[in-house]
Amino acid sequence: MDAEDTPLPQYDFKAGAVLLIDKPQGWTSFDVVNKVRYKIKHQLGVKKIKVGHSGTLDPMATGLLVLCTGKFTKRLNEFQGLPKSYTGTIRLGATTPSYDAESEVQETFPTSHITPEMLEEARLQFLGEQQQVPPMFSAIKVDGQPLYKKARKGEVVEVQPRTVNIYNFDFTRVAVPEVDFSVSCSKGTYIRSLAYDFGKALNSGGYLTALRRTRVGDFDISNAWALDQLIAHIEAGAVVKAE
Repeated sequence: MDAEDTPLPQYDFKAGAVLLIDKPQGWTSFDVVNKVRYKIKHQLGVKKIKVGHSGTLDPMATGLLVLCTGKFTKRLNEFQGLPKSYTGTIRLGATTPSYDAESEVQETFPTSHITPEMLEEARLQFLGEQQQVPPMFSAIKVDGQPLYKKARKGEVVEVQPRTVNIYNFDFTRVAVPEVDFSVSCSKGTYIRSLAYDFGKALNSGGYLTALRRTRVGDFDISNAWALDQLIAHIEAGAVVKAE
């Protein structure tokens, strides 16, 4: 959101507000929620304020994070169910335990056999409804514990596949071993798993090196705040205080 060109809104955080934030790389979604919650509490002079997000972005990823405050947190489930759109980069020829660049390369594979025809054939395989296995490094809970904690301990857990729907999956740049893409998909889709499975479909490997969420339902990244700008806006007092 360009604060210089757009009139800055006044937020009634207790009654409820929807905040669109462009999550910076390296931040967890929880980090962003905590930062915003702290600033709101300080500005309102209250001890508690409800703040939540409608769908996690991995630390490596950037892009649209939808936050709700106050009474609007009741709408989080509604927003979680919305389709999402992303852009990103898959690196072929290798895999990592986390299916992205957050962990070290585990195995390497050839890429010299990959042709444009193979890429297109593989792309088409991932359109529509399908079963997808989430990565071990994810927040899905098994026996009450997130999978990523089990993965860090070296535990091997059989992860059950989920039904997901990939509406669009297009290449925006092909320079093997790198492939840039755009994708639109249903809730619960792991783009890291898509990168891994895509590499496997090419008789090679694949992992995610960049990811940016651009849309959640009708919410678009072009309308999102940079986190530092939103914090500055809250600090400037652009909030509605309860009488």
